[in-house]
Amino acid sequence: MSNPASDKLIPAATILLLRDGAEGLEVFMVVRHHQIDFASGALVFPGGKVDPRDRLEGLRELVDGAEDLDDWEFSMRVAAIREAYEECGVLLARDVATGALINAARLTEIEHRRDALNKGEIGIGDVLAEEGLRLAADLLTPYAHWITPNMMPKRFDTRFYLAKAPEDHLAVHDGSESVDSVWIKPLDAVREAEEGKRTIIFPTRVNVQKLGRHANAAHAIETAQVA
Repeated sequence: MSNPASDKLIPAATILLLRDGAEGLEVFMVVRHHQIDFASGALVFPGGKVDPRDRLEGLRELVDGAEDLDDWEFSMRVAAIREAYEECGVLLARDVATGALINAARLTEIEHRRDALNKGEIGIGDVLAEEGLRLAADLLTPYAHWITPNMMPKRFDTRFYLAKAPEDHLAVHDGSESVDSVWIKPLDAVREAEEGKRTIIFPTRVNVQKLGRHANAAHAIETAQVA
């Protein structure tokens, strides 16, 4: 008999932010705070639960690439971008006036929005409408889909995405949910976990290993797009 408490799936989303380092492909990862109730102390990708405001009516009008997405996929992409912004300060969004991805200077101007999002005082739609921005959901490439097994007390329905990090966005942990961060080569992360230097939970490790097959960000994204 299944545990009724474990049957309710919690929708969640995460982004594997990629860049090409001097020695090849790197992915951005954060260390979860030890007091977090899920994956505490583990090296993970920025992400988290879908917020009810990620599904608000009218939000689609502020999201690029939303036209052909069903409600589940739409909310996952919105949550993934929002969570990455909250947790590491990278925001995949375009300026309505120019159509270009926002730069580091613009990010600095709206930094107060990130804090308000983290506190749950506003939703991502508020940021977009008031700052003249559109989410760049079209830059996300679906990579994996994991559902926590039935025997676990808390179960997540999680979508993983790939995205190349904007070059001038400074990715850094938020000091709250995450206490450290690193750009790391995927196979280095796996090796350090095997050596006991890192804690990486199973779904994260599998996706890091999979990512380690690619020499650069473009190859990883192109391969995922045709998979």
